[in-house]
Amino acid sequence: MKTECTAEQLEFHGLGRRVVVGEFDGGKISSDTGGLLLREVEQRTHILKRLAACFMDYRDANQIEHSLESLIKQRVMGLTLGYEDLNDHDRLRQDPLLALLSDVADPTGQDRRRAQDKGCALAGKSTLNRLELTPLDGDASSRYKKIVADPTAMDALLVDLFVEAYDEPPEEIILDVDATDDPLHGHQEGRFFHGYYRSYCYLPLYIFCGEQLLCARLRTANQDQSAGTVDELERIIARIRLSWPRTRIIVRADSGFCRDDLMSWCEAHNVDYVLGLAKNNRLKAAIRSEMAEAEQHYEGTQQAARVFKDFRYRTLKSWSRERRVVAKAEHLAKGENPRFVVTSLSTEKWPARALYEALYCARGDMENRIKEQQLALFADRTSSHALASNQLRLYFSSFAYVLIQTLRRLGLNGTAMARAQCDTIRLKLFKIGAHIRFSVRRVRIAFSESYPYASLFEQILQRLQRIPLRC
Repeated sequence: MKTECTAEQLEFHGLGRRVVVGEFDGGKISSDTGGLLLREVEQRTHILKRLAACFMDYRDANQIEHSLESLIKQRVMGLTLGYEDLNDHDRLRQDPLLALLSDVADPTGQDRRRAQDKGCALAGKSTLNRLELTPLDGDASSRYKKIVADPTAMDALLVDLFVEAYDEPPEEIILDVDATDDPLHGHQEGRFFHGYYRSYCYLPLYIFCGEQLLCARLRTANQDQSAGTVDELERIIARIRLSWPRTRIIVRADSGFCRDDLMSWCEAHNVDYVLGLAKNNRLKAAIRSEMAEAEQHYEGTQQAARVFKDFRYRTLKSWSRERRVVAKAEHLAKGENPRFVVTSLSTEKWPARALYEALYCARGDMENRIKEQQLALFADRTSSHALASNQLRLYFSSFAYVLIQTLRRLGLNGTAMARAQCDTIRLKLFKIGAHIRFSVRRVRIAFSESYPYASLFEQILQRLQRIPLRC
């Protein structure tokens, strides 16, 4: 039978003698009921409630129906569930499950003032758009856009949440620093062409510690990859040391961040570093004998060969002092593959091979965190004209990541999904079909009987419920 669709009924290919038809008339059904796990996390951490406190709301309290906190929760929860576009919320505003996640008092939307809004408990795209587009100098005199973000407060909150994730101060932490491209397809403010990425883009800076996000800064692409890194590290490390004065701190990054100002700042503030160092003729000449040894070993075994060398080095002009460099003289089937790392760490604590293979190369895992942020949580959805508005979108994506990471840390640890990435968590734990029924005293959610991860879901919920609620 030919597949056809009408405005009232959807017709699909038949099954034997049976016709297969469908309509969007199932009632209060949600495909995202696993998001209730995120609500349990929020009730115990108040991540989004504290995010809402980073905004100043100049709206007339007598004229609003959507609180600032519910708007923030709606936007961030929507990102965690996979809804990147504000246009999605013109239908999602009718979703009682998202209203429940946003802590709207009446998730049915029957208490709305205007008749045309009945049944729509949440804000539509226009209201959320005003939230994102309010300029930083907005105030009560602004006509429409009156919710002003405080970027400094949001930066501080990211670091506070990181510190609070530890029960005891760690002996040592590694701060991974990296930048990536955020391609632009319009004429956004601060749009520049970047030669390395061969596109018009932003150049956001990220700082992680393991899976914890500490900084997400949107930058224009007409500057050095390391621009602003010292400023970000200075505020982050100052906050960390208020709580953990004895914790050893290592900064780790690739060669794009190997700059004298960064290394000098670390040396002056008792912060260690291990940074990639771009190769040059002087460096390659310093390991000529090691390269010959690696080549000889490769020719005898036909297996990749590595020889390491530890030496002191200083550039001709750009460095203010001599520093320790670790070289990897490697020979592969394709030929020579020398690599260099500069570090403040001692030879006694970190011998050359261990420093390169165990410490420096581990920084590659940070790229997975950036991919989660960019691809799964839409950090690259920077299509607003103003740079400040696009930075706010990056903040929303960042706190969506922090919320899922907190679920991963508190609920998934020790399970088969302890290392699952954000999109896998969304697919397996959030995307659950359920029928939702409301009564005066109860919200009953009837989950799909065929949900394959029911036992895991119950296990995670029990883990979360053992954590005390936050007042």
